[in-house]
Amino acid sequence: MVDQLKPKKAATKIPDLAGGAVSQLRQEFTDNQELLQAQPPLVQRFIETQASSVAEAVIQDLPQVRFTLPDRVVLHKGAEAKTATIPGEAREQITGRLMDRLMRTDLRTSLRLRLGELEQSSNRGVAVSAGLLRHAIARHMVHNMLPSGRTVQYTAAADEEIPTIPVQRKREQESAIMASTDAITAEEEPAEKGRGELLVPYVEAARRFYLPQWVAFDDQGKLLVGSVSEAEANVASMQRYLSVLHTAVGLAPYMVADEEYQQKRYGILGQLVNQGRALARYEVTEIIATIKRRAASNDLNRGLSLSLPYFNDQSLSMEAYNFEVIPAGRIMFVPAFVVRAARAQEAKVAQDTRLSHSTRRHLLEELNLLEKAFYKE
Repeated sequence: MVDQLKPKKAATKIPDLAGGAVSQLRQEFTDNQELLQAQPPLVQRFIETQASSVAEAVIQDLPQVRFTLPDRVVLHKGAEAKTATIPGEAREQITGRLMDRLMRTDLRTSLRLRLGELEQSSNRGVAVSAGLLRHAIARHMVHNMLPSGRTVQYTAAADEEIPTIPVQRKREQESAIMASTDAITAEEEPAEKGRGELLVPYVEAARRFYLPQWVAFDDQGKLLVGSVSEAEANVASMQRYLSVLHTAVGLAPYMVADEEYQQKRYGILGQLVNQGRALARYEVTEIIATIKRRAASNDLNRGLSLSLPYFNDQSLSMEAYNFEVIPAGRIMFVPAFVVRAARAQEAKVAQDTRLSHSTRRHLLEELNLLEKAFYKE
């Protein structure tokens, strides 16, 4: 499960959702939410409790999970709503049986299929209960399992679709007497009034992002945490965060119309891509330093192959681009070999349509960084 923090409401600028398909999803989300709220308080709490335990099991990827449908359920909202009783033999459910494990079906897939079967039940009460449980599980994942962050706004770099560059607000301009490493007590945002004094023990560069606790690099590529492994852990935390959001939408696609989902996805996606690329660039500079150090000690005269890290904004993960600089053998290392190899790979990457346009740009920048590090006039 993602690191637990007390969720706090934060208004985040998100893309406008429009169109017929989105309107239908928003209506479906609203209908399910209103039907859940139309249940008697005891039934509503029961469904939410079951949803909490199921959601935890799915995110932890347990082999199976048991859940129980309520004993009664309101079938539709409104003044004349009817209540149906759930048969005792239909209430106890289990997913992730032995057959599912033998077929290597993960729990989230088994759960989605089982809820789908229950929603097709001829018993109206069972069908409605399953739909409400599906909604409550997805909602719990989005609203309760993930921390909310700061009010942020990102802008996209030229020719890119994903906004990743945090916009600096006027109020955040550095004071002439405040060092960049100072921790401060931030003023409340208009959208965060009533939350009390907000203590922000993060440098100014980190405070521009949605979740400052997972920011490892500033806009100049400077490492803000103690080690590269800590930066990698931060990226992994953001990946898990997005994974929970994707799991919720996989279970209930209409969750994309939930404002909380949109806020959290917008906030963490821009931060993950930004920090993932920064981590890759930092590791490339470390590789360059290592090459220079080993070349100075004549330790690269038997060949050289590189595994250049980069962040793929389609898979949202760190990947490696492998290529040979100097073939194996007794060949004396010359910096020009690195320049030549980098230029050859730039030509290949520029035409590699398997990567997105923005990922190619990111990888080309790294290859250019490698080329310049060994280029001599």
